[in-house]
Amino acid sequence: MGWLPVPNPIAFTIFGVSIRWYAICLTTGMIVAVLLAYYRAPKKLLSPDRLLDFFVWCAPAGIIGARAYYVIFRWSYYKDHLDQILHFRGGGLAIHGTIIAVVISMYFVAKHYKEDLLSWIELTAPCWPLAQAIGRWGNYFNSEAHGIETNLPWAIFADGKWVHPTFLYESIWCFLLFIFILWWDESGRTQFKGQLVCFYMIFYSLERFFVESLRTDSLYIGPFRQAMVLSACAFVLGIVLYIIFKKKYSKDACGELDSI
Repeated sequence: MGWLPVPNPIAFTIFGVSIRWYAICLTTGMIVAVLLAYYRAPKKLLSPDRLLDFFVWCAPAGIIGARAYYVIFRWSYYKDHLDQILHFRGGGLAIHGTIIAVVISMYFVAKHYKEDLLSWIELTAPCWPLAQAIGRWGNYFNSEAHGIETNLPWAIFADGKWVHPTFLYESIWCFLLFIFILWWDESGRTQFKGQLVCFYMIFYSLERFFVESLRTDSLYIGPFRQAMVLSACAFVLGIVLYIIFKKKYSKDACGELDSI
């Protein structure tokens, strides 16, 4: 029905275990993002092998963080269904939880190996939106994370009604953001360390704030949608950090000129 068919969440079954498209989309997004970072690491004078050290710790941390974040904000349900907390296969992962957990993990890994944390976060700036652009299709196959009813021609059929394909809105935006950040950096336009990650924070948060208002499965902080609150905070923080990083760059550049 519609321009996108109602999906089957199961991709295939092997040895009696059903493999879901949700897992395939998330795993594919993660692998592609890591490969991109691995390829770009030498250009940033960073070790590809060290990237694998980050991956070993950050990948499981990201999954645990995504689930923990979701469970925390739906505790009213999970406190009576404790056996469902570890039921990852049914969905229920939050990208904000992933980002927070991965950044925390990166901090400790960078500290352990005496690496510059910001350099590694900057390396992954285009990788995040790329992984999200691919991973969001897992929501489509799970028939979740969709929007309110609509009669727009690109509506999809879910839960017995025609709805906004919010997963698609975010997937397209994230892919365009990935192209923009990668193009900006590869064309030599990056002026200072931290600029790329600020782009990600500002532009992803801008999109998520508005798309979240269409979704029907939002997590809440009191009467407010938590993703909208966090996106607004991340948007402001991204602008503040941009100003701070740029001033630091200008100050360092002036110091170098004065020393000549």
